[in-house]
Amino acid sequence: MKKIEKYIRRTRRVTNQIFIVIFNRIFNIVMPLKKNRVLFLSDERQELGGNLKAVYDFLPDNQYEKVVSLKANRNEKRGLKQKIELIKYLSTSKYILLEDLVQATSHLKVRKGQELIQLWHGAGAFKRFGHSRESSDLKNIHKGYKKYTRVITSSEAIRPCYAEAFAVNMDKVKATGIPRTDIFFDEQYIQNKKEELYHEYPFLKGKKVILFAPTYRGTQFTDAHYGIENLDLEELYNQFGKQNYIFIFKWHPFLYNKIVETKTSKYNEYKEYPDFYYDLSKERDINDFLLIADILITDYSSVIFDYVLTNKPIIYFTYDYKDYVENGRGLYFPFDEYVYGTVAKNSVELVKAIANPAMEEEKRKKFIEKFMSACDGKSTQKVVDWVFKEG
Repeated sequence: MKKIEKYIRRTRRVTNQIFIVIFNRIFNIVMPLKKNRVLFLSDERQELGGNLKAVYDFLPDNQYEKVVSLKANRNEKRGLKQKIELIKYLSTSKYILLEDLVQATSHLKVRKGQELIQLWHGAGAFKRFGHSRESSDLKNIHKGYKKYTRVITSSEAIRPCYAEAFAVNMDKVKATGIPRTDIFFDEQYIQNKKEELYHEYPFLKGKKVILFAPTYRGTQFTDAHYGIENLDLEELYNQFGKQNYIFIFKWHPFLYNKIVETKTSKYNEYKEYPDFYYDLSKERDINDFLLIADILITDYSSVIFDYVLTNKPIIYFTYDYKDYVENGRGLYFPFDEYVYGTVAKNSVELVKAIANPAMEEEKRKKFIEKFMSACDGKSTQKVVDWVFKEG
C-alpha cells in the first residue's frame, strides 16, 4: 500500500512539473513581459506579511501593478484555475518577489529582463541551508535557488553564506538590510502595534511577557517536531505563574501546521495551566510580538537576529545542543558567535535564567556588527532602490 501511495505522489508531482513547464513556455511565447508588474509570491502565508508586505506597501500603486499569490502552506493545493493563473503571472511579471522557496520556480524559465528576487524570511546566517548543507542528499535541494537574479542579506559579512546557499554569484547578493526590521526603528509603529496587540489580546497588557519561539526539529516541513517534554511546564508555572508573568508559545510555522493537522496532544498540555500559558502561533509573523516581549526564549532560530534590535534579554534553551549542532544540520559559524544572552541546557537552568536575565552588552555589539549591520530602519528603501531603480 505504501509503495502504491508513493507511486501516486510521485506521479502527481511529475505531472504537475510537466504542467508548469508546458504552460510557462507557452505563456513566454504568446504573452509579453509586463514591465511594471510585480508578483508577491509565497507558499507559506495566508495573508501578505513580512518582507513582502514591507515592499508591497512601499511601492506606489500608481506606478506598479501589484499581484499577490499566497497559500497557507505547502500541503495546500491550488485548483486548476489558480494554477494556470499563477503560471501566467510567473511568466509575465517583470519582478517576482519571494521570501522562501516556492516549488513552482524550479520549473520556471526566467525570461530575459525578468527578475526573480529572494527577500529571504530569515535575517542573519544561522543554520546551513540550500547548497551550504553538508549532506549527501543534495539531489533534493530546491532547483529554483540557482535561478535567483537578486538576493538580499542583513550584513556584508554574511553575503558569502547566501551566495553559497543559493549557488549564485556574489554580485547577485547585496547587504541592503531586511525590510521587515524597519519597524524596530519606527517609534510610532511600535506604539501603535502595542496598542493593537493589547486590544486584540487583553491578557498581554500589564504582564511580563515570556515569548517562547524555538525552531523546529527535523529536516523539512513534513517531519517537523519539537521535544516539548524537555520543558517543565509545571515548574515554570509554579515559579512564575503568580508573579505577573505570562508565557507565550510561538511555534515555527512548519511545526504549527503539523500540530493543527495531526492534533498532537503533547503540544496542548499547557492548557492545564490557564491564565499563564497561551499559544499565539496562528499569528504568522513574529516580529510584532518581539515588541511586547520582555524575555525571548529560543534556540537555533533566526529570530535571534531580529530580536537583537529590541535590546532586551534573550535565553537560548539548547537541551539538544550536541545532537543539533555537533551531529545535525550544521551552523555557518561557531555557536558561541550567535550568543548574546544566557544559555540554558535544561529546565532547571531555564528557570534560573528567567529569574535573572542577563544582558551581554559586548557580545550584543559584536553580534550586531557581524550579522545585522545593514539593518538601520531604511532597509525597505534600499531594497526598492536596488531592485526597481538601479536595476
